[in-house]
Amino acid sequence: MALTMEESGRLVGLLTTHAERVVQRWTDIVAALLRGRLSQAELRLQVQELHRSMIDAGAEGLTDIQSGSAGELRASLAELSRGWARQGFSATETAVSLYALKDVLFELAETGEVELRDVVVFGGLVDQMGLFTFETYVQTREGLIADQAEQLLELSTPVVKIWDGVVAVPLVGTLDSARAQVVMERLLQTLVDTGSPHAIIDITGVPAVDTQVAQHILKTVVAARLMGADCIISGIRPQIAQTIVALGIEFGDIATKASLADALRHVLRLTGIEAARRQPRREA
Repeated sequence: MALTMEESGRLVGLLTTHAERVVQRWTDIVAALLRGRLSQAELRLQVQELHRSMIDAGAEGLTDIQSGSAGELRASLAELSRGWARQGFSATETAVSLYALKDVLFELAETGEVELRDVVVFGGLVDQMGLFTFETYVQTREGLIADQAEQLLELSTPVVKIWDGVVAVPLVGTLDSARAQVVMERLLQTLVDTGSPHAIIDITGVPAVDTQVAQHILKTVVAARLMGADCIISGIRPQIAQTIVALGIEFGDIATKASLADALRHVLRLTGIEAARRQPRREA
């Protein structure tokens, strides 16, 4: 329910007249809820900011949390919610901390300093504020989870230089489309950065190879070849070899080896031959 202009004015008067009492009691109630997870001084500053934003919004004719006059108030609520989300507070703790203002209003009603009907009306606005922080909190947490998932994805697909001119991608776990894209991008970037002509894709840690996984690997190999690098696939265990044959998957002329060590020996033989070819012949 939206506030009328008259009710908005009474809210401003209430928050202004009892400013110190409202801020202090609000801070005390929230501090008890959080059990010392935020310092009293830090919490009081945040409460004071919300209190000031409510007064400023009310002075401009605050009717509800989505009104034009509530822009600064929404910004303060969003900042509080995002900050608490990053600090590990729950969405419930964030919303309940806003609802604590209603307890303060009821205390004022008990002393006769504010009418009960105004407490009910102002409580509706506080409910809107709590729901707004809840929605902001959820969006922030989803963003944090997405960022962490991306970081974990990058950490799970390392590209390492194991020899001059040789890089390797040791894959562990299931290879889906998103991860395959990261593998391809990191491998190609590493080939550019190092100028390596050889790459080893090791699938020893991949539990199973199906048609989709094989397609992801083949696309990565083709992309590396377009960059001028030859790829070798290592870690072809007996059960994976049987699966590949049963599925009718063709690796064509791509070199495959049973282990990373075999692949490295193969590459070193190739690089040794290339180095020998580059050496000028000595005249007898």
